Amino acid sequence: MLILCGAPLGNPADASARLRQTLATAEVIAAEDTRRLVRLARDLDLQMPGKLISYFEGNEDKRTPDLVEQLQSGVTVALITDGGMPSVSDPGYRLVTAALAAGVPVSCVPGPSAVTTALALSGLPCDRFCFEGFLPRTGSARRSRLAELAHEPRTLVFFESPHRIAATLQDMMSAFGPGRAAALCRELTKTYEEVRRAELSELAQQSGDLKGEITLVVAGAPAVQADDIGDDELRAMVDEKVAYGLSRRDAVDAVSAAVGVPRKRVYAAATS
Repeated sequence: MLILCGAPLGNPADASARLRQTLATAEVIAAEDTRRLVRLARDLDLQMPGKLISYFEGNEDKRTPDLVEQLQSGVTVALITDGGMPSVSDPGYRLVTAALAAGVPVSCVPGPSAVTTALALSGLPCDRFCFEGFLPRTGSARRSRLAELAHEPRTLVFFESPHRIAATLQDMMSAFGPGRAAALCRELTKTYEEVRRAELSELAQQSGDLKGEITLVVAGAPAVQADDIGDDELRAMVDEKVAYGLSRRDAVDAVSAAVGVPRKRVYAAATS
C-alpha cells in the first residue's frame, strides 16, 4: 500500500498519532527532503526503521517506477513532503497515478495544509474557494493567468516565493484592482508566523522585506449583474485580458463566462 502522509507545516506538535505510527512501521519512506524528515523524527523522539529514500521534483521520474515495483511486491511505502499534503504543489501526483494504474491501493494520513490554514486565518469567505498553487514564474505568463482570474467570484489561494511576491502583488493590482482585499500569510505555524490582512495596494507596499514560505489569499471578484453591463464595459474587459496576453477569442470566452453574458454579445461589443 502507498500511504500519503500529511506533515506538519513547521510545528512538530501538529504531527498526528497516525503519522507517528505510519513513519514507525512503513517499510519504505519516500521523503521530499530526508534531512528535514530526520529532524522531524528527532523532534518527535521517533524511530524510523524503514528504508529512507529521497523523492523530490528532480528525481520523481526516475524513482517512481522503482517505488511502484516495490509496492507491487507487497512493500508498504509512506510518502511525505516537507510540509502539508503530498501532491498539493508538492511531489506525489506521479506516484499516486502510477500506483493506481498498477492496481496498488492508496491511502492517506490526513494532516496540516497551508491552503486551508491560510484560508481560515484570512478573514475572507471560505465557503467557496479555488486553489491556484504557484503562478507562472515569468511576468507575461503570470499576468495572462491573473487576467483569466480577474472575474473569478470565489476566494483565491496562491503559493508564492519571497523573491517573486513583490512582482506578483503588482500584477494582481493591475488584474484585480488595488482595492481587492487579501491576506498574506507567512511562515504558518512556525515561530515567526505572520498574517497581514489588507488591500492589495497596501500589501504591495509592505512586500519588500518578506522572508519564508508565503500563502496568499485574495478575495473573489464582486458579483456583477449581467443586465447592468454595457457594451463599452464589455469591450474594456476584453481589451484588458488581451493586454495581459490572451488571444481575443480566449478573452471573449473568459469575459462571457465570468459575467454571464452570451458570447455572441461579448464578441459584438469587443469588435464594434
